[in-house]
Amino acid sequence: MKLSILDQSPIAKGKTAKEALEASLQLAKQADELGYYRYWIAEHHDLPGLASSSPEIMMSYIASQTSNIRIGSGALLLPNYKPYKVAENFHLLSTLFPGRIDLGIGRAPGGSAEASIALAGNYLQAVKEWPQSIDTLLAFLNDKHPEDHLFRKVKASPIPPIKPEVWMLGTSDKSARLAAEKGLHYCFGHFMSEANGEEAFYLFKEKRKNDQQKMMLTVSVICAETDEKAEEIATSVLLWHLQSDDGEKQGVPSIEEAIKHPYFSAKQEKVAKMKDRMIIGNPEKVKRELLNLTEQYGIDEIMIVTITHDYNDRLKSYKLLADMFNKPFN
Repeated sequence: MKLSILDQSPIAKGKTAKEALEASLQLAKQADELGYYRYWIAEHHDLPGLASSSPEIMMSYIASQTSNIRIGSGALLLPNYKPYKVAENFHLLSTLFPGRIDLGIGRAPGGSAEASIALAGNYLQAVKEWPQSIDTLLAFLNDKHPEDHLFRKVKASPIPPIKPEVWMLGTSDKSARLAAEKGLHYCFGHFMSEANGEEAFYLFKEKRKNDQQKMMLTVSVICAETDEKAEEIATSVLLWHLQSDDGEKQGVPSIEEAIKHPYFSAKQEKVAKMKDRMIIGNPEKVKRELLNLTEQYGIDEIMIVTITHDYNDRLKSYKLLADMFNKPFN
């Protein structure tokens, strides 16, 4: 089984965005040393608790300081941009770092309605044109526009020796079907969906054009030496999600703040539902549950997202998992 990492560059309460981005670099460097297969970084806009608004810039920064791990966007939110510029950026990255670049695309806004308008103008129109934008992007990436197309002579330069690997990220049957029809790989966001994804993967397998179209699941994990320690560390991200749902825009709180917060007595049902979508525990428990997921979904790659207040707890969580599997994931 391959294990990969999704990093949302969370900003711990009391830390700065620069510290969060530097922590992302350290995470990627450790992941490279431990043998993780991919490292993807997310895109968010005007969200105080998340630092990365431009995956491409972070990808270049991180790829230049790592050696083997694949670097990608998870996801680049295509409705915010013109496909041509996206193709140019990822061709440039693939030219600089051949064979290591993934282009994960998504449809979500990644921020408020106002932020989406500031980025894309009529965002709803861009969403409506989402399937056509994918076609245009793929045409630029493959340098294959129809003969009668306005862009038939336009190249997304530089043309790399190895094209980026293109993935669609989603949380629905609709996204799975679209990925299959467009010939893309598919990643289901288990960590951000109440659906279990089985139907989405079934549709993808049924509709995909060939067996080369891969599947991946993204799961929220907190791993520590003991179940009790993992549960304690997880209180930070659980409170953070509760606060975000209530419109409180702030960084990831400390364990001490989370344990004392009245939300944990007032919102037990909501906390329990969030924990149902997470894997929290010691390395043996986490490994067992990850292997169960691969069997359940019929996949051979899982992407892990881990958010903690203490960046060292995050590093340790990924290291414990790597040590538990005791082999490179690539």
